[in-house]
Amino acid sequence: RLIPGAAEGDLHQIETASGAILKTRSLIIATGARWRNMNVPGENEYRTRGVTYCPHCDGPLFKGKRVAVIGGGNSGVEAAIDLAGLVEHVTVLEFASEMRADAVLQKKLRSLSNVDVILNAQTTEVYGDGTKLTGLKYKDRTNDSMHDIALAGIFVQIGLLPNTQWLDGIVERNKIGEIVVDPRGETNIKGVFAAGDCTTVPYKQIIIAAGEGAKASLSAFDYLIRTTAK
Repeated sequence: RLIPGAAEGDLHQIETASGAILKTRSLIIATGARWRNMNVPGENEYRTRGVTYCPHCDGPLFKGKRVAVIGGGNSGVEAAIDLAGLVEHVTVLEFASEMRADAVLQKKLRSLSNVDVILNAQTTEVYGDGTKLTGLKYKDRTNDSMHDIALAGIFVQIGLLPNTQWLDGIVERNKIGEIVVDPRGETNIKGVFAAGDCTTVPYKQIIIAAGEGAKASLSAFDYLIRTTAK
């Protein structure tokens, strides 16, 4: 829990889960984000054994195999386009009646011969042979019919959840929970900075998060030398 200081230069207080209390004039929040899960049977069991969340990291592992991408937003369609150059076949499953990705991405996706798109598809189960994933089940939301797809991998691309729920009502966040920061990485509270995937900075990539961390550190240093401890 964060208890901000009352005025510029005051000490901020952090209470940890262990009960420890830390007091500081300046701090950087870099709690990252986590992948949004499908929350269906089999997902946890086959995570890292076919269920994955990073096409850039794990795509090459599925070379020449059949995979699915869950999600028809920009991240899902971009993942499908990238994977299509590696795998035998990609099936994109979108829960809604239309994809949310930018038109230019959808046009590129539909030009690929080894990609299928299924709309109104609600994934209901992930299954396997006990060792590795072998497929998924989905419901056609237009008529409630059930379907199976044999697969070697599933790439879940339905968004990221920033690890910021503990800041509710304290630090300004946007509608999806990302911490709002200015170009210097500072939040709406003087002396409190944030960096990485937990913030509103676009493109959730390691190299970007690392750079943002360096910038926030420099900003925090600048804040400390320009304010007087109380």
